[in-house]
Amino acid sequence: MSVNGKIGQLNFAIREAIPEMRQAADANPAASLLVRAISFASGASWHVGEPTPVDSFSWEDVHTYGGTDMGAAFKLAAGALQTPPMPQRALPPVLALASDGQPTDDWRAGLRAIDSTPWGKRAVRVAVAIGDDADKSMLKEFLANPELEPLQAKNPRQLAAAIRWMSTAVVKDASTPKVEDAKPAAPVGPPLTKGGDEDEIW
Repeated sequence: MSVNGKIGQLNFAIREAIPEMRQAADANPAASLLVRAISFASGASWHVGEPTPVDSFSWEDVHTYGGTDMGAAFKLAAGALQTPPMPQRALPPVLALASDGQPTDDWRAGLRAIDSTPWGKRAVRVAVAIGDDADKSMLKEFLANPELEPLQAKNPRQLAAAIRWMSTAVVKDASTPKVEDAKPAAPVGPPLTKGGDEDEIW
């Protein structure tokens, strides 16, 4: 994420998506949309530590340094998916991963930690593969659904479009009431635009 301006593009894309996240929350008043975020480099930490209502959510830039400890980030997320702190009954959480898919630690151990939690299994998962060199096979394992593919973002415009879609369409899917213990529907990817390769998301 430290090459070709990837991290700067990600910071920009997330800030650009916030107004549409707020619109999605307003359109689903029965659901309480709370946001948390983890950053990972050499180690992992909560970038937005407390569950934050989207109306008061803001984004401070993340920066690259050292390694890419994605497994540590997964383990941190797994701790938040236990009950408690999660309630016994709630709409499924959304786990969104934006990365070039090139972790430097034992990410599979972290993924197993997520999968071992009840809420981790029920979560709606989405991933954005950032850059031409992204390891999509790794990101596909995170999705844990053979019917899903990570979104591909090869330039800033694609990344911004993918983040906007993740923050709205997937939230709407997660906030739709489902039969207890039913598997959440696989979110459908964003449509291709007609502005040429530069605008296409997939």
